Amino acid sequence: MSEVCAINDENLAKAKEIVAGGGLVVLPTDTVYGIACDPFNERAISRIYEAKQRPRYKALQILLASVDDLDKLGLYLPVPLNRLAAAFLPGPFSPIAVAKADSKLCTLRREQNGARTQGVRVPNSNECLKTLRATGPLACSSANRSGQESAQTVEEAVAAFGDDVDLYLDGGATGGHVASTVVAADATERDGISIVREGVISEKTIREALHINGGSLGA
Repeated sequence: MSEVCAINDENLAKAKEIVAGGGLVVLPTDTVYGIACDPFNERAISRIYEAKQRPRYKALQILLASVDDLDKLGLYLPVPLNRLAAAFLPGPFSPIAVAKADSKLCTLRREQNGARTQGVRVPNSNECLKTLRATGPLACSSANRSGQESAQTVEEAVAAFGDDVDLYLDGGATGGHVASTVVAADATERDGISIVREGVISEKTIREALHINGGSLGA
């Protein structure tokens, strides 16, 4: 029987153990609840897709406690995403990082040009960041069955997944159903970026940030 727990030191230790063992946890972010696992465990990642009934071509994000965690995952943020990340993280901003040759993440997506990429995020939520500092970076997707509305409370997540998840961390209601804004670097596009998904942060706000102080961040 799955547990629903408050976010405290004892339960975070339990979450860390579950993640290390290939289990699934649900945790709050600053937008919606997420279903998460060890990003280096292919079987655990498959469990997320099975629980969500999500097509495999739809990538998972990596949640980080800090952008400083990128290097140990074998990832980096290309220009101008590194500058945008400084402006919008922590927050509902998901830049598409590029994988180095030695990255062992099981969530990487291979692009048409051969590059391997990974959407990342640092949520602006104390409860989420506390969890990530305990567990380490997590592969994550919104806590809902594919095609249904994202969970804003732990009760909605439990209703969606039941015993398919090993541990539910209850951080209260989250900010809203709107997801993060996903942005990729693209030298062929306007401002050197492509808005993959417009979410909480508008495209206008993203593009305005690229021209602060009278110049493009990509220059």
